[in-house]
Amino acid sequence: MIGDFERFDMARPPKRQMALLTPITWVAFFRGLAHLSRIDKSGMPKGFKPPYFLLCNHNSFLDIVVTTKAIFPHRANYVVAIDGFIKIEGLLRAVGGIGTRKFVSNANMVLNMLDARKFGDVMVLYPEARYSLCGTATELPWTLGKMVQSMGWPVVTLIMHGHHVDYPFWHGKSHGVKGIKAEMKLLVTKEESTTLPIEEINRRLAEAFTYDDFAWQKANGIRVKDPKRAEGLQRLLYQCPACQAEYRTQSHGSTLTCEACGKSWEMGELGDLTATSGETEFSHIPDWYEWQRANVRREVEAGTYSCATDVRIESLPNSKGFVVFEKPGHLVHNMEGFTLTGEYDGQAFTQQWPADKQSGCHVEYNYMGRGDAVDLSTLDDSFYLFPLQDDVAVTKMALATEEMFRRAGRLKREAAKAAAA
Repeated sequence: MIGDFERFDMARPPKRQMALLTPITWVAFFRGLAHLSRIDKSGMPKGFKPPYFLLCNHNSFLDIVVTTKAIFPHRANYVVAIDGFIKIEGLLRAVGGIGTRKFVSNANMVLNMLDARKFGDVMVLYPEARYSLCGTATELPWTLGKMVQSMGWPVVTLIMHGHHVDYPFWHGKSHGVKGIKAEMKLLVTKEESTTLPIEEINRRLAEAFTYDDFAWQKANGIRVKDPKRAEGLQRLLYQCPACQAEYRTQSHGSTLTCEACGKSWEMGELGDLTATSGETEFSHIPDWYEWQRANVRREVEAGTYSCATDVRIESLPNSKGFVVFEKPGHLVHNMEGFTLTGEYDGQAFTQQWPADKQSGCHVEYNYMGRGDAVDLSTLDDSFYLFPLQDDVAVTKMALATEEMFRRAGRLKREAAKAAAA
């Protein structure tokens, strides 16, 4: 462990949401009214009640608002990342919060989820483990099917639409979108949760977690008239499709421009892109994002992916707040995974996250006004690493992390198949 800090107690048993505090969660219910939230429960059996395991997609804080409305008036336990506990750990535990760290195998979290079954309420999990970067689904961990079997409860999905349109993660502000919608559906019955093969459970979950907020926006004619609606888009779309340059896109108002070649695109009120001159390479923002992923995948498959940058380090060992390291560290991300080196309190350290163990990484865009960051966790700490160089995009790090993990898994399967032949 780096530094002599009190650590967040992941093993502390969960609490049932205190009845006296339940009205605090209902405040979120009324916030949903401002967005004219609608929940389609036609996929739910009539009279269906807890206990059940609720799996929700994740685009913004508005998700929590709509989730609370969806389960009203029932109580719940929520799996919450440690940054959600900052300064309010006592309250969050009292309303049923179960702590974890992002993209870390956490046995205590699983044990606490299983322990909380004794309350007979709703267990809420956002399995994508982070806000969607561009309003589309993130691949779910294969261990989710195993968790469903362990819980032995009915599985309900809550897939929400319009939340990324309202509050794009890369933009950081609400557009006040009205007419958001969610679908609540019984996906796996109690009996099926223990009898279906894990592969079938995961297949159903992958099918349920298929969504595209920009496509939904256009199909429903949801207009965003904010004249600054494209600001921050360069954080997501860091590579120019016209000249292939990376890290040279910039946004202003409703326009995204490549400073390397001068090409620009206008973001319309329906969320589509149009080149101000010449060919419109990608009118659909998720298509541009996936083109970047394909380019990163080629680097990974060729074994050439590499990124290195000095970083400002802020760690989160507990819920009291961030510890800012006095000296910058150095972060290397390559085919081996992440390696962070630095110094704290006069002691040099090296922390590694192997590529074959890291299914994803959490990134932040202009986190609390302090810049973009990649968040890498161990069981005892979370390191928010803010690149100090301009030729870096945390989005590319996130894509590369996912692609290297997929590659490692494929190579492992191929080796096992060859060994068995």
